[in-house]
Amino acid sequence: MTASAAQALTLLRDPSQFKWYVIPIMLLVLYIYAVEIGKKNWAVILAGLAYWGMDWFNEIWNALVFHFTQYAPVWGTPGNGSAYVILIGLNIEITLMFLIMGVAAVKSLPEDKNMKIAGIPNRWFYAVLLSIGCVIVECVLNAAGALTWEYSWWQTSFPYILFLIGYLPFFVVCFWVYDMETVKKQVTTVSVILGFDALCLIIFGVYLKWI
Repeated sequence: MTASAAQALTLLRDPSQFKWYVIPIMLLVLYIYAVEIGKKNWAVILAGLAYWGMDWFNEIWNALVFHFTQYAPVWGTPGNGSAYVILIGLNIEITLMFLIMGVAAVKSLPEDKNMKIAGIPNRWFYAVLLSIGCVIVECVLNAAGALTWEYSWWQTSFPYILFLIGYLPFFVVCFWVYDMETVKKQVTTVSVILGFDALCLIIFGVYLKWI
């Protein structure tokens, strides 16, 4: 087991790590969603939840990687001042950030989904652009020690898998949900994503205690 994984394990779901700054962050998230609910921007809300749900899926399989290898997760969050480490690669600050990120992403999109930018459909253009931006941020966090990477194929020197698996699908699904024709389809899709995440957490977390 790597030192970073061992450190993360000592902090995993330890309530004594609580810090007060997480409360205003939670209120900020609630405010953002309350504003969109007030405007009945259901597409924005559901797209944001879809993005969040995609991250939970990644965090679950990342925790399972550590369970089966007993070496290291693909990415880890070994404390670094976190108020609460939820899974070995997910802390409360990250999950609150992802709740906001999806909302911010769709609000940056052009109203015309058929418009092209530099000859590229704008949804794909923004998905790639935002994914690259997120990868750059992760590289900075890794350099600061906030995120640890122990595998050669998931490193700053080889960021392509991080781009393809870590972020691009998040934005693609988020934009796909946002552009759906009806709220019913959006609700159904988001319910499937979050429902699958919840099932995995119950099976692998609560019942099997693997994560």
